[in-house]
Amino acid sequence: MGTDLQRANLTHCSIFGISAWNLKLDGCVQTDLDITRGEEPTVTVDDLEVAQFIYLLLNNERVRRVVRTLTTKVVLVLGRFSAERKAILDAIRAELRRHDYLPVMFDFAKPSTRDTVETISTLAHLARFIIADITDPRCVPQELQTIVPNLPSVPVQLLLAGSEAEYGMADHLKRYPWVLEVYRYSALEELVAGLKEKIIEPAEAKARELQRT
Repeated sequence: MGTDLQRANLTHCSIFGISAWNLKLDGCVQTDLDITRGEEPTVTVDDLEVAQFIYLLLNNERVRRVVRTLTTKVVLVLGRFSAERKAILDAIRAELRRHDYLPVMFDFAKPSTRDTVETISTLAHLARFIIADITDPRCVPQELQTIVPNLPSVPVQLLLAGSEAEYGMADHLKRYPWVLEVYRYSALEELVAGLKEKIIEPAEAKARELQRT
């Protein structure tokens, strides 16, 4: 923990059994690190802090099951966290749970920063699909502009309440084939009632289509 390995050369090191936390690695050469026992087929990685996870992934069914769950069940839910809009997001989250998904919500109430963008990108990479309510969106367009062009394997379903106009850059996002047609809803009850047929099923169909291409 906290070991200073700056400018060390670890090329071809055997690191089976390592536990690495908060290392100082500036200038450290991490190439062909062997994460397996001597009698096992050699598996090499190029990052000390990733090595322990890769080993667990290869040798622990529970970890593999968690990873499979993340990539098939996680749904990222985006929207504005004002009092009115939060009720919509909470209802979406509850309905997703009812259909055996793992909803992840990110609070856009705070101004976007580089850390915010990086967090959103990480969560989006884990998602089966993304649901984004663009009603009175505030920060959501900026985050979608970061996510959508870089994740062609993750469908994005946009939602919009009533007759509210789409924000200016929405047309640009809809040019990407993995962005589904905007679903308009007039009331919370309508949204919840139609979530499976109008949102989940089209998003799942698109996810399967993208996997085949």
